[in-house]
Parts: sequence; structure tokens; C-alpha cells
Amino acid sequence: MSVIHTYDAVVVGAGPNGLAAAIELARNGCSVAVIEANDRVGGGARSGELTLPGFVHDLGSAIHPLGFASPFFRSLPLGEHGLEWVHPAAPLAHPFDDGTATVLEYSVEETAGALGVDAEAYRRLMRDVAEDVDRIAASFLGRPRVPRHPLALLSTGLRAVGSARGLAERLFAGEKARGLFAGNAAHSFLPLERRPAALFGFVNCVLGHARGYGWPFPKGGSQEISDALASYLLSLGGEISTGVRVTNVDEVPRTRAVLFDVTPRQLLSIAGENFTDRYRHALERYRYGPGVFKVDFALDGPIPWKAEECLRAGTVHLGGTLEEIAAGEAAIWRGEHPERPFVLLAQQSLFDPTRAPDGKHTVWAYCHVPNGSEVDMSARIEAQIERFAPGFTDRILAKSAMDCTDLERTDANLVGGDITGGAMDLRGLLARPALRISPYLTPAKGLYLCSSSTPPGAGVHGMCGYFAARAALRYLS
Repeated sequence: MSVIHTYDAVVVGAGPNGLAAAIELARNGCSVAVIEANDRVGGGARSGELTLPGFVHDLGSAIHPLGFASPFFRSLPLGEHGLEWVHPAAPLAHPFDDGTATVLEYSVEETAGALGVDAEAYRRLMRDVAEDVDRIAASFLGRPRVPRHPLALLSTGLRAVGSARGLAERLFAGEKARGLFAGNAAHSFLPLERRPAALFGFVNCVLGHARGYGWPFPKGGSQEISDALASYLLSLGGEISTGVRVTNVDEVPRTRAVLFDVTPRQLLSIAGENFTDRYRHALERYRYGPGVFKVDFALDGPIPWKAEECLRAGTVHLGGTLEEIAAGEAAIWRGEHPERPFVLLAQQSLFDPTRAPDGKHTVWAYCHVPNGSEVDMSARIEAQIERFAPGFTDRILAKSAMDCTDLERTDANLVGGDITGGAMDLRGLLARPALRISPYLTPAKGLYLCSSSTPPGAGVHGMCGYFAARAALRYLS
């Protein structure tokens, strides 16, 4: 007698990748249910009043160049479900101790024009590939298009697999261009001397320059991305249950396929007994990256930057020179906590009045720390902001700080405070979570992994969920 299945597929975890997987399955005719342990969908894309009433802070991700550029998200009618993107006057600013700042403008030419001796080198590196972003992105959905500048893309690709420090020192002579590139590369969480840190520096710069992309964020908070995805899924007939924690695969409703938006540690706990010894051991050896220490501020006014250009940017990188950023990121991999950490800061309320009461502002900031760290980095983060914006601390009305343990408590996928789902070095990118022909398939029939612990990795873009869903559809069909 055949088994009757309640659903074609069940997705465990309602982060952006879990929701993306469910949507791709549902829009291909599958009955889908999503189960989420927290009381709201979103995972690392949630928002809340962390400091004072009326101040909306992002619990996890804040700025979303990959979310806006995601070919999968762009294929969905998320605007009809409440998602509105905000594009600041400039994507990024990088201040220096002399009171100046380098600004990543939407235009390659404008950015290069402010880099002096490095103008032409920066122009050659970024211009042609920025024009090809749409064609490159389309290939991820199986719609390959010939790039306009294939030789430029090949040349840049070969450079990008190297170290960020090596590339910056070879191409640029001045500290402005080197510092700008170093800050973008530090999003990799890697020592800047390690491969492929240059890839992250290059991609972040290119997304800032790509026509119509930039570094936007959702009006009202990152929760709006998750809520729009959930709303669209429900419109397709999908189901979502929150406040339900799955501890064993047997607790999942009857289904033909299960997709897990979790990291290898949780996958082992939930379904490890179903896997082969080889796959189980690979998951046990999976490497997580550094963690983060995060602080949210409620302010009595905008940040008083020495370089007023910083008020045009949604994101500000605080770390000064290439040498300082490189030293701080290398220290973290030695288990140390730098006195002057590289700080990633977002000031969305300058461009989105829904984030704070009239005249008030929010600030979202974090620095990298060793995985699992419980060291309070609040004072060091504040000192870095004060360094480039004297008088900042006088404007603080309230703040909320979270170390690695706090972050993992809010989202079990943030193992040891790792917001990237695993180390993002060459090994971590090529064998994510293990070296397999299809990284989304597990050895257990009908069980799939769809989190950021699979390619293409970290970021709110839904592509991990999309690719896992495509793999599951081949099985379900």
C-alpha cells in the first residue's frame, strides 16, 4: 500500500533561504509547509525595538547589496507584498584620521576621480565588470548571457581569487584606494593576506557601482524582506508555523522531502542518524568562522562625522588604513581582540524616517571577534566611532549590545556568533558543507540542506534556498 504524504515538501527554518526554497517549490506546484522555531520568520533578517520605543533596529543583517542584486529575489513580486528598497545618496564612506573620507559612489568615474594617483587603476579594475553584473546574475537562474567584456571579467576573476592585501598593494599606491578596498574585503571575515579575500573586496565595490544596484536596505527594517517573502509564499498556498522547534527529523509532518535552513551542527543533531558515516564525519569537521560583537544605538541626532561626506552614505567602514584593518582582522584569527577593531556601521535612519522618532536616529554597528567570544567590545566600537566623529558618545540615548552567545541565542544558526554560516576561505567555499557534486543533497533520501552553509554562502539573497529547491524538484518530479 502506498504512503499518503501530507505535503510534497517541508522546510525547517524560515530564514531568507528557507523561505526562498519554499517559494521555489510552491511556484512549481508543490504543497509546502515551513516550520520556524522563533516566533517570527526571518532568521538573520529580523527587526525590533532593541533600545527605546519607536527606534527600529535590525537584529541581524542591515544593508543588502546581495539581496537587491539577487536574481531570485528580483524574479519575485516582492514589491506587491510590502517590500520597498531605500537607496542612500551614496553606498559607502570610508573616513580617515585626517578628516577626509573616500566615498564609494554609484559611478565608477566619480569614485575614481577622488582617488588621485589611483584613479586610472581603480577605473580599469571596476568599470567593465560593473556593466556586466546583470548578465552575470542571470546565469545563476540558468539564463546565461554572453558578457559585454569577457576579457575584463576573466582578468578580474583571476585577480579576485588572491589575497586582498596583495591585490591592493600591487594595484594602488595611495592609502585612500587601499583603505576603501580593504574595508570591502574585510566583509570576508578573513585575514586580508588569505585567499580569496580579494573576491569580497571586488564584489562589494562592483555591486556599489552596478547600475540600479548599490547597497540598499529595506524601508522599515530587514524584517520587511522576510515578511514580504512569507506573504508571497502564503499567496502561493504555502503554510508557515512559527514557535515550533524541530529537534528530530521524525517530528516533521509527513512529507516526501525535507529542506533544512540550518547549519551543519543543527543538521547533525536533527537528522545525523540518517546519514552515512562519511557524511556525518564531514559535518562534524565543518569549520565555522569568526563571530561578531554587535551594538545598536539610539541617538539624539545624526552622527557628527568629521568628514561630512559620511552623512551621504548608508554604510560607513571604520578602520582607517589598509595596514590597520589587516592587522585587526589577522589578530582575530589568532584568538585576539584588537584594540582598534574594524567596525561596520549602518545609519539607515538618515534615509528612512520610519526607523526613529523625528529628529532622532538609529545606528547599527559590529566588529569581528573570535568565534564564541564573550568579551565586551562596546567601548572599543564606541571609541572607533568617536575617533572619526568627535561628540558621538554625547548623542547616545540608549544602546543594546550582543556578544556571540547572545547572537546564537537569538538565532541558532549563528553558531559562536558566526553570521556567515561557516568560514569563507577557499576550502570553505569549495566544500560547503562537504565536497560533493551537489552540496544541497545529503546521503539520506529526500533530505536537503538549503542554508548559507551551502553555495553561494553568506548574505540575504535566497540563492542557497533556490538551488536546494531546484535539486529537490528533480527528486520530487
